[in-house]
Amino acid sequence: MQDHNKHNVFLVYVVLVLAVIIAFEPVRHNDFVDYDDQRYVTENPHVKAGITRESIAWAFTNYHFGMWHPLTTLSNMLDCQLFGLNPFWHHLTSLLFHIANTLLLFWVLKRMTGEVWPSAFVAAVFALHPLAVESVAWLAERKNVLSGFFWFLTIAAYVRYAEHPGIGKYLLVILFFCFALLAKPMVVTLPFVLLLLDYWPLDRFQWGSQRENKDLPKYKSKKVRYQKSSTLSLVIEKIPLFVLSAVLSVITVFAQRSEGAIFPIKRLPFDFRIANALVSYVRYIGKMIYPSKLAAFYPHPLDKLPLWQPMVCFLILIVISALILISRKRLGEASRSRKRYLTMGWLWYLGTLVPVIGLVQVGEQAMANRYTYLPLIGIYIIVAWGAAEIFAKWRYRKIALVVTACIVLVVLLIGTRMQVRHWQNNLTLFGHTVAVTKNNYKMHNDYGAALQRDGRLDEAFTQYTESLRVAPQYFRARNNLGAVYFLKGKIEQAIACWNGALRYKPDNVEVINNLAWVRATLGNPEFRNPDEAVRLATRACELTSYAQPDILDTLAAAYAAAGKFPQAIETAEKALKLAGDAKREDLAKEIQGRLQLYKSNQPYREK
Repeated sequence: MQDHNKHNVFLVYVVLVLAVIIAFEPVRHNDFVDYDDQRYVTENPHVKAGITRESIAWAFTNYHFGMWHPLTTLSNMLDCQLFGLNPFWHHLTSLLFHIANTLLLFWVLKRMTGEVWPSAFVAAVFALHPLAVESVAWLAERKNVLSGFFWFLTIAAYVRYAEHPGIGKYLLVILFFCFALLAKPMVVTLPFVLLLLDYWPLDRFQWGSQRENKDLPKYKSKKVRYQKSSTLSLVIEKIPLFVLSAVLSVITVFAQRSEGAIFPIKRLPFDFRIANALVSYVRYIGKMIYPSKLAAFYPHPLDKLPLWQPMVCFLILIVISALILISRKRLGEASRSRKRYLTMGWLWYLGTLVPVIGLVQVGEQAMANRYTYLPLIGIYIIVAWGAAEIFAKWRYRKIALVVTACIVLVVLLIGTRMQVRHWQNNLTLFGHTVAVTKNNYKMHNDYGAALQRDGRLDEAFTQYTESLRVAPQYFRARNNLGAVYFLKGKIEQAIACWNGALRYKPDNVEVINNLAWVRATLGNPEFRNPDEAVRLATRACELTSYAQPDILDTLAAAYAAAGKFPQAIETAEKALKLAGDAKREDLAKEIQGRLQLYKSNQPYREK
C-alpha cells in the first residue's frame, strides 16, 4: 500500500509539471510589454548591467518604482547577466518558479494532511487557473512568483519545525520568510497564515483541558503528530515573524510615498475604498468561478460605484462567514475538527488580500488578477476538502470526483493557454484589455501608444481621444495626443495639447521635454522659442537630477538654438557619455551627430 501511495505521489508531480508546461507553452512567443517591463528591466540600466558590485548595492539601497524588493531586482539582473534581453529566457524563469510553487504547494498540503488527491487538486487549480497568468506571463510580476516560492518554502520549513521543534529549524523559517519579504511586501500576512495552519491542518492549538491529540481528523496522517501549545504560546512563537512584517510594511509605505504611489485620503475618500474593497472580495471569487474578461488593468470606480453593489457584497461576505460559523457550532467536537478547513480557508482568503484590497490605495487599479495568486489557495482548499466530504457517502464518489476534477482542470488549462496569448505583445495585451473593460482610460492610452509605435496614427488618435473622453484630466493621453498631432505636422494643436497636459501635471518630465524640444528644434520660426526651450529643458533636467541622456540632449539643443554653443557642447558631451553608459547606442549616435553641429556653431533643426 505504501509503495502504491508513493507511485501516486510521483505520478502527481509528473502530471502537474506537464500540465503547467502545456498550459503556459504559448509564453515562449511572448515579448516584453510596455507595462512596467521597461521600468523594471528593458530600459533600466542598473538591471541591464547584470550582477555587479554596483548593481547589487543599488538593488538594496534604492526604492524600485515605489517598492523595495531587492531579491526580485537581483533575479531580473541575473536573467540579464545570463540571457541579455531575450524575452524567452526571462519568461521561462518565471514559469520555472511557477512550476516550483505548484510542486511545493502539493508537498506541503500532502505533508500536513496526509491526503494526496485533495492536495493534488488544490495544486492543479493553483497551477492552471487563468488568474495566475498575469503573475507568470508578465515579467514585471516576477516578484509575485518569486515571493510565492519563498512563501511555500517558509511553510515547508515551518511544517518540519512543527513536527520536531528546534532552534535550527525555526531559524530556517525566519530565513525563508526574510527572502519572501525581500521579493515582495505582500507576503507580510504569512505569520497570520502560519497561525491558521496551526489551527488546521496541523492542529497545534491546545483546546481547554485537552492534553493529547484524541480527535485527529480522519484525513490526517497517522504518522505525524504536531506538538500542541496554548494559543498564547503559538502567537508568541510568531512574534519574530510579525516584527519582520511590521518592519517591511514601514519600509514599503516610505517607498510608495517617495514615488507618490499612495493615494491621499482627499483624492480617494475612505468610504470609496471600503466600498471597492467589499466589491473586490466578491469579484475575485466570481473571477475564480468564471474566469472571463480578465484584464491587465481594472480602473477604479471612485465615486461611480452604485451603492447597492458594496451593500450586496457585504451581505454575501457576512452570509458566508455566518454559514461557516453555524456549520461548526452545530457539530460535535470530532466533526468540528474535520470542518476546520472551512474556517482556515476562508480566513486565508480574507486575510492575505488585506494588504492589496485597496484600504491603502496604491496605484489606480480597482483590483488586479495578480493579487489572487496566493489568497485564492484558501478557497481552493475549501472546494477540494468540501467536495471530498460532500461526496463521501456517494456510492460512485470516486468516479464523480475524478470526472468533475478532470473537466474543471481541462477547462482551466484551455483558458490559461488563451489568456497567455493576450500577453504576447503590447498590441494584443492592451487591445484585449480595452475590449473586455469599460471606460478604461489608462488602457485606451496604452493601446494608443502601442498603435502609434506601430505607425497606425489614426487609430492611436482614436484611442487617445477616448481616453480623454473618460478622464479629461489624464495628462498622459493628452501628452500622447500632442505627439500624434506633432507627427501629423499639426504643431499648433500639439503645443496646445502639451500645455494642457502641463496644466494637470506641471512637473511631468516627458511633457516638459516635448515642449522644450519643439521650441528648440522646429524649422518654422513661428513656433521656435529658444529662451523658453532653455527654461523648460533646464526644468526637466532638474527634475531628473541631470542624469537622463535624452533630457540632456534636449537641453543641449535648446542651448544651441539660443546661440549658447559652449554650453550646448558641454551638455551634449555629458548626454553622450550617459547614453553610452546606459548602452543606448541609437540615442548616442543621434547625440554625436548633433554634437558635430554645435562644434560648428550650428543649431539642430528638425526636418
